[in-house]
Amino acid sequence: MPKNKKHLSALIIFVKNPEKGKVKTRLAKTVGDEKALDVYHELLRITKSVADSISVNKQVWYSQFVEENDLWSKGTYEKYPQEGENLGQRMQHAFREAFESEQQKVVIIGSDCASLRNEIVQEAFNKLDTHEVVIGPAQDGGYYLLGMSEYYPVLFEGKSWSSSSVLQSTVEQVEKMNLSYHLLPTLNDIDTEADLRTSNRIALP
Repeated sequence: MPKNKKHLSALIIFVKNPEKGKVKTRLAKTVGDEKALDVYHELLRITKSVADSISVNKQVWYSQFVEENDLWSKGTYEKYPQEGENLGQRMQHAFREAFESEQQKVVIIGSDCASLRNEIVQEAFNKLDTHEVVIGPAQDGGYYLLGMSEYYPVLFEGKSWSSSSVLQSTVEQVEKMNLSYHLLPTLNDIDTEADLRTSNRIALP
């Protein structure tokens, strides 16, 4: 991975390639594939708007293949394909690559949270000055953000990904390792029509 020493902090953004029928599949069951794709495009725009305002190295990691011509500017965002059999392995790989490129603070976000704000992401980086781990809890029991001041690969192991136990098991593991951690405000990912209807950031179907 190329080394950019302009900043010693990295923001990793995990995205899915926006293909009809392959994104927001739980939402699509009630609103249809076309609307679900529209919602995901809007989520990508919201995520990019947040990331644009953060002055760190920024990386977009795609679920299948790197999109050459999309909203993520090549000049600002490094682009990589995700690697691994499950979400944990994919995040573990991205964090390892970032820390091996001499980043000192690394934060990962997804592209499902319409209520994410730049102040929250900036808080994550700031808290990593005094904490080893930062976590952004999601209402469904997962997390929308994870940050580390050192590489702790074990935090990506032994989890039931996409389940309601991810946050709790991660916090328990952090505490077992005696790591200092900070919890950010709890936010809601948009996975279902009910989630969409509670959001004031995206138009209803």
